[in-house]
Amino acid sequence: MSESFAFIDIIFFAMVAAFIAFRLRSVLGRRTGNERRRANPVLTPDRAAEHQSNDNVVPLPDRNASQQAEEPNFADIGDPAIKQGVTEIRLADHKFDLDGFLQGAKAAFGIIIEAFANGDKAALRPLLADDVYASFAAAIGAREAAGERLSTEIVSIRSADIAAAGMSGPYARLTIRFVTEQINVTHDATDNVVDGDPTRIDEVVDIWTFSRDTRTSDPNWQLIETRTPD
Repeated sequence: MSESFAFIDIIFFAMVAAFIAFRLRSVLGRRTGNERRRANPVLTPDRAAEHQSNDNVVPLPDRNASQQAEEPNFADIGDPAIKQGVTEIRLADHKFDLDGFLQGAKAAFGIIIEAFANGDKAALRPLLADDVYASFAAAIGAREAAGERLSTEIVSIRSADIAAAGMSGPYARLTIRFVTEQINVTHDATDNVVDGDPTRIDEVVDIWTFSRDTRTSDPNWQLIETRTPD
């Protein structure tokens, strides 16, 4: 008899535990509307942490900053001019991390392409320099005026390689050559396809230049130029 009561106790406590777990899941998985806004993707991890800290706190340079600047993490870069350019950036900003930047640049590429296709000017604004934003906004406006809709899907980012690097005065600049596979289709007001093919994957090459003012504590990079290969 005692064994049967013990078995019933086990079943009861298991049911209680399952109910508590269900309630926790329903609360923790729910969006409250107080989530943080999406951060600028072109931030290295240490820069992102610094940006979230108190703006009045100015971190002192690491004791080995000069040594770090002379030995950047670009072992795979074969172009001496690019190596020199990255070294110049590291000398101006000892917290610059090349690998982290490239990861952020790829994330920014996807966000910008998606926002442009969706006509989301608010998402584009903080990521683009003024003249680049003006060009993007004008293109979105022309598309909307024509009653057209652009659909873009990035199938893959095949590569994101440094094409140029260096300092322009106090501004760090990095030019990235993106090779991607995309599906781009433009529909008219009646949803007919006027450009592109929804079943075709195209290789697209974009050359984007990002810049940051190293004199400021603002860790954000902005897209300052876009072009296609000559």
